[in-house]
Amino acid sequence: MKHAEHRCAWADSSELMAAYHDEEWGRPSHDDRYLFEFLVLEGAQAGLSWSTVLNKRANYRRLLDGFDPVRIAAYDEDKLAELLGDPGIVRNRLKVASLVKNARAFLAVQREFGSFDAYLWQWTDGKPVVSRPGPGDPLPTSTELSDRISKDLKRRGFTFVGTTIVYAYLEAVGVVDDHWTGCPAAGAVPLPG
Repeated sequence: MKHAEHRCAWADSSELMAAYHDEEWGRPSHDDRYLFEFLVLEGAQAGLSWSTVLNKRANYRRLLDGFDPVRIAAYDEDKLAELLGDPGIVRNRLKVASLVKNARAFLAVQREFGSFDAYLWQWTDGKPVVSRPGPGDPLPTSTELSDRISKDLKRRGFTFVGTTIVYAYLEAVGVVDDHWTGCPAAGAVPLPG
């Protein structure tokens, strides 16, 4: 049965959420900086709403040197203390400490695979996993794929990469496309890079 064309319901909570849904969510990205940005943001979201983190995204970009993993990997205790004092981001001590750990682990993956993109997309042979749930159908919070990637990321030294966080990450960067059947963004043109 074909459903009326409308965006996924979660995106209607604000203009910012709608723009994120329409322009980014579920679109395959192959840009390492973008892939790192979303590792940081999805980890920051743990236990919070996505809208909370999305509203702080510009602050994260400003405070984290545009999500440059090389610069973040070199952050010292003074920089981390400065970040913990800034209300523009999620000020959780473990999440802030994870910035440096994850940047270092990200750079190690880049060295091993040539890019984080190559590492990430090998899990699906370079193709998005597309599901088209109907409006109102529940989305999974984890899958066998997110379980495997989560386990591997943890083995590589990443933190805040549990299977639920990884599944949301895979959706965010388009490895998984869970747009509803009939959503105008379903099958949209991939992001550049």
